[in-house]
Amino acid sequence: MDLLKDGVAMGLVVPTELSRKLTIDGITKAYPVYKIRLDILYYNDQNDRIATWISQYKSQHDGQSPHISNGDMYNDVIEDFIVKSNPTAIAATQNNIELVDQREPGVVLVDGRIIDGNRRFTCLRRLSNKNDRFKHFEAVILEHNIESSAKQIKMLELSIQHGEESKIDYNPIDRLVGIFNDIIDTKLLSVSEYAKSTNEPESDVRKRMEITGLMTEFLDFINAPKQFHIARDLQIGFPLEELAKLLKKCKSVDETEDLKICVFTNILMKTSNDLGRFVRNIKDIVTSNYMGEFIDEQKEIAYRVVDNLPPKGSVNEKLIREVIRANDEVAQELEQSMEKALTKAKKTETRNRPIQLIEKATTFLEDIDMNILHKFNDSELQRVERQLAKLDKIIDEIRGNLDV
Repeated sequence: MDLLKDGVAMGLVVPTELSRKLTIDGITKAYPVYKIRLDILYYNDQNDRIATWISQYKSQHDGQSPHISNGDMYNDVIEDFIVKSNPTAIAATQNNIELVDQREPGVVLVDGRIIDGNRRFTCLRRLSNKNDRFKHFEAVILEHNIESSAKQIKMLELSIQHGEESKIDYNPIDRLVGIFNDIIDTKLLSVSEYAKSTNEPESDVRKRMEITGLMTEFLDFINAPKQFHIARDLQIGFPLEELAKLLKKCKSVDETEDLKICVFTNILMKTSNDLGRFVRNIKDIVTSNYMGEFIDEQKEIAYRVVDNLPPKGSVNEKLIREVIRANDEVAQELEQSMEKALTKAKKTETRNRPIQLIEKATTFLEDIDMNILHKFNDSELQRVERQLAKLDKIIDEIRGNLDV
């Protein structure tokens, strides 16, 4: 249905005196706002938040997605997703709308697809079940459709969702899923187009692309390819962010791949309540002489974990929490291996600390510009002499404790 034409004529769409400024194709202008009947609008399944939940729906319905043609059923399914994603925020928004009505207009396409305002639309649908006063959604209507203007629509949606101030932050995994869908998988947007839409540096987008790659590798590793809802449910965003930093310290491709296996296994088994800190701690092992020993022990355990994973299509959050992570013996083995390597690495670091401090002090002293010394006044020269005397005393004390 063409909401701008048929909707107005049929009384389903009512013009208001309100407007909302939008920037489209670099041009900012005020667009008129309409009151639109809720039952002719529908959620955007291309939205990053919704896409993550749809991956869960597909895993539970033989790979089938809820389809827009099913009308209310489609909206009911996605409404349930949105409520579950942040029930506290939904309750707060719903209470606010019930008290003062909808204050901020959304944005919809001419066919009824919502590209901004999913949470407000959800609250209005819930409120309309008990009060006809809430049967309309106020929004700008854009004369675009997803088939002919997919890139333009996506860039606008990203600009609204991520590029404007005071927007509620996305779940980190939802953002990674969006990058996977828009840049990596469909190649709908380039890195520069995505960065422009979200008003951030391209370098930040590329960093998240690295983390997105680790997310997809982790899901492949646990036999759950593209089951993004599992990544969201296990809250692996921050551990993967730390892993991306850690991998830069690896000296070879093999070491990089081995370290991924170790970290992926520990994330799966949740050997720590703070997996981000767990990954950061590995940094001390990576830079020590015990890296090889640690990797070998962890890989041996990892292969046992992987061999016991169910086949693709059978892995889900419940199984991970109640079966895989219930294997306390394996989790303890991983934990003990980590603690042993970390203890050895820290002992070595403590033992080498005096050498590191002496090397650092030597570097600082070597950096002194001798020409500046000739320009010092008497007071400054006296300060230098006092400090050199202290250094002589400290050096003599260190030499006196050397057994050579």
